[in-house]
Amino acid sequence: MRQTWRWFGPNDTVSLASIRQAGVEGIVSALHQIPNGEVWKSSDIAQRLVEIDTHEDGASTGLKWEVVESLPVSEDIKQQRGNFRDHIANYKISLTNLANAGLQTVCYNFMPVLDWTRTDLAWPVYHGGTAMRFNLIDFAAYDIHILQRAGAAESFPEDVAEAASDRFSAMSDARKAELTGN
Repeated sequence: MRQTWRWFGPNDTVSLASIRQAGVEGIVSALHQIPNGEVWKSSDIAQRLVEIDTHEDGASTGLKWEVVESLPVSEDIKQQRGNFRDHIANYKISLTNLANAGLQTVCYNFMPVLDWTRTDLAWPVYHGGTAMRFNLIDFAAYDIHILQRAGAAESFPEDVAEAASDRFSAMSDARKAELTGN
């Protein structure tokens, strides 16, 4: 097992030097600047590999880009609408470009509505720390009453939709804003 760490690219507030100092051996990253559905060009992949491998002074960081997280699946693909066929073709090209650059592990988030979903970003856990959390009732309350997605209520079992209505009615404005932000 290798210790890897998520790095969000050159604008990440955590530097690669700090990551390396923490004992990390590999990097999990992505090309967030490329819009979903567009091709990840070989040149962009090569640039990220160099950014991870090389300090500003030219010395090696000792880190390698080991996991791609994620090569996004566009909403058009998920819903088979718009340019989904072009996006699928671009996804295949991007996968090939990643493989040609030596990247063999690609994770993806294939979640409906939003790319990833957590209803709480700092849920208190038993040992005093916090963790991200997903709660179906809170999500249904968000989907049905805050996002107001067409057909959302029918997407959930009746008891979940009812519980979501009750939860939403009891929510403070601050909790609604927090849930939206999450």
